[in-house]
Amino acid sequence: MEIEEWLGQENQLGIDIWKRKYCNNGETFEQWLSRISAGNQEVIRLVREKKFLFGGRILANRGLEYEGRKITLSNCYVIEPPEDEIESIFECAKKLARTYSYGGGCGIDISRLSPRGARINNAAKETSGAVSFMDLYSLVTDLIGQNGRRGALMISIDCSHPDVEHFIDIKTDLQKVTKANISIRISGKFMEAVKNNETFLLHFTREATGEKIEREVRAKELFHHIAETNWDYAEPGALFWDRVTGWNLLSETPGFSYAGVNPCAEEPLPAGGSCLLGSINLAGFVTSPFTPDAAFDFDSFKQCVRECVRALNEVLDEGMPLHPLEEQRESVKQWRQIGLGIMGLADMLIQMGIPYGEPESLELCDRIGFAMADMAIAASALLAKEDGAFPKCSVEAIMASPYFEANTSASTKELVKKYGLRNSQLLTIAPTGTLSTMLGISGGIEPVFANYYVRKTESLHGRDVYYKVYTKIVENYMKAHKLTDDAMLPDYFVTAMTLDYRQRINMQSTWQQHIDASISSTVNVPNQFTVEETESLYLYAYEKGLKGITIFRDGCKRLGILTPEEEKSQKGAVAGDGLKRGDIIQVNDDVIGKKRKLITGCGSLHCIALFDPYTGALLETYLSKGSTGGCNNFMIGLSRMISISARGGIDIYTIIDQLNSTGACPSYTVRRATREDTSRGSCCPMAVGNALLDMYNEVQEELAARKKNGQEPVQKAPRPKAVKAKAGKGAPQTMVCPECGEPLVFEGGCNLCKNCGWSKCF
Repeated sequence: MEIEEWLGQENQLGIDIWKRKYCNNGETFEQWLSRISAGNQEVIRLVREKKFLFGGRILANRGLEYEGRKITLSNCYVIEPPEDEIESIFECAKKLARTYSYGGGCGIDISRLSPRGARINNAAKETSGAVSFMDLYSLVTDLIGQNGRRGALMISIDCSHPDVEHFIDIKTDLQKVTKANISIRISGKFMEAVKNNETFLLHFTREATGEKIEREVRAKELFHHIAETNWDYAEPGALFWDRVTGWNLLSETPGFSYAGVNPCAEEPLPAGGSCLLGSINLAGFVTSPFTPDAAFDFDSFKQCVRECVRALNEVLDEGMPLHPLEEQRESVKQWRQIGLGIMGLADMLIQMGIPYGEPESLELCDRIGFAMADMAIAASALLAKEDGAFPKCSVEAIMASPYFEANTSASTKELVKKYGLRNSQLLTIAPTGTLSTMLGISGGIEPVFANYYVRKTESLHGRDVYYKVYTKIVENYMKAHKLTDDAMLPDYFVTAMTLDYRQRINMQSTWQQHIDASISSTVNVPNQFTVEETESLYLYAYEKGLKGITIFRDGCKRLGILTPEEEKSQKGAVAGDGLKRGDIIQVNDDVIGKKRKLITGCGSLHCIALFDPYTGALLETYLSKGSTGGCNNFMIGLSRMISISARGGIDIYTIIDQLNSTGACPSYTVRRATREDTSRGSCCPMAVGNALLDMYNEVQEELAARKKNGQEPVQKAPRPKAVKAKAGKGAPQTMVCPECGEPLVFEGGCNLCKNCGWSKCF
């Protein structure tokens, strides 16, 4: 089999990703399969069928140690937290550098470091604080190369540390700690203080001097500070630490503790711990997709889980001597963590006609999650029968853990009781951005980010031409059902920006019940999402039992975090027929007019659109309400903004994309459920967008028919001309790919380019 056959001749992006990231020195696809599988025929079969892929480090590095390369097969590590002394602080930096040089990402916790102002017995008299050393660790991450990339780092701190407020604010300076993710370990005690509007004690005792530093804060105010900064900068993330420590196989094991989390927070690990990753493509187990008979093949899925657990243990044994540090080799030997996860969840649901986040989808995922956990634990027990349990295994403690009790059948319990477990940690859901993009599926547990992406090409006439590239699952569905426009897709084609955040969190909560590690995940929210809604989101995530959460608000200030190299490669997207920046079109009376009556959550809404009679381009929109149609001033404002955008050269698909990113309206949802008469969409702006597209398509068909019959429109007035707009400032900045200049999306804690496959996990 050739790579083109495996990924599809038309999947040039996937082929390019494979050649650039995973193919070693021109090897063929078959040679690559042999290398990454080490001859395991079941792995070869699963990869051929696109049902499973190892994590990127394994796909790129496995087998290369025999060529004398200093590489690791683990994606991530947690470094022993630095102690409150200068030697330990810089020893930690040294460990980071060595681990990065082998290709591993790292996590460190700085909660043991003294806060600002603590007394020290040297020339400085008092310490600069824990936060002051974050730039040191960020700098090390930036300096050490990884085959054309830079390392990935997570820095965390406890919510009770007196420097926590400084920690929250550190990345509001876009020039500081630019090469690290940051997260706060939030305790249940703090969250209860928030809910009860109580004070919360920040405290630290410096062992070297015995000095105690304590300060009480209003829990709600600190919580608001966290939410507001996350709203504006997409950081810091929240780690609900009691849930992290209490929901796993080792929660009752004496002497065990987590030292931190990896860069994307899906792997809590002990000091020196590391984890091997692999992901199962759920979409590969749907039988009769896109039909009423679509079903999930549980038997094949469970067999796949069993084989993947064995395969990851083979890689673990092979990679044992390859870890950069002795403390890492010792930790892996004692605890034997692996991280089997999933991808393609959104594709699976679409193939089965089930809307993401609805009760039916949660029920199905609950069944799949339990089957995965139960089978993974059973497979690890059978491996323990063959090769012995992990050295630190305490069967009684494992079986006493709430996670084990909730995720095992009677037969699996018997296996563990008899043989123990080969692994202390089994399941995680890591970012799969590059892997899933290569296969053309959705990543992790994320919903589909967008049904299509806009691409730009240069025509023979020397101007930019924009066209739509559909997400693979959308393209497949449209071909199967002979659809010509994504506006005709059924309602279960939900996207990240239109999904209610509660549905998104409900899905993560469902999976977290069955995942003993954690889930790398980001809730994407629209620009108009408020700080108060962010607070509600965090509270809801806590109540639903998540181990961690962060948001990425469209248009937030984090979009300004670009390196000088990235800034040089940024390309402005200029639509329209030769318009210069700031130019708009003056509209004369020679236009084509269309009208639609819409039914929204508030009543009736009338939409009039005017189009260019020569090109069919949208020029102006007028909205007016009926007797019960909502706020007329809002409608006037929206129609004026649509009109100025269209006359400024922005194509209709981009305008509609923005209208579709406005979320769901409660009144719209209620009316749809009770009267079933609402126009297509889930709020007024979406309904307007769908109406504009209908009218636009109608105009294009009419113009095409006239042209075919030789009936070109008669010019009654001069063509519209461009004039310089009087206003102002440019559009909000978009984070763009440093390789191809296309816009980036944010999924699962990583920036990802859907055009060329570039990715970066912060």
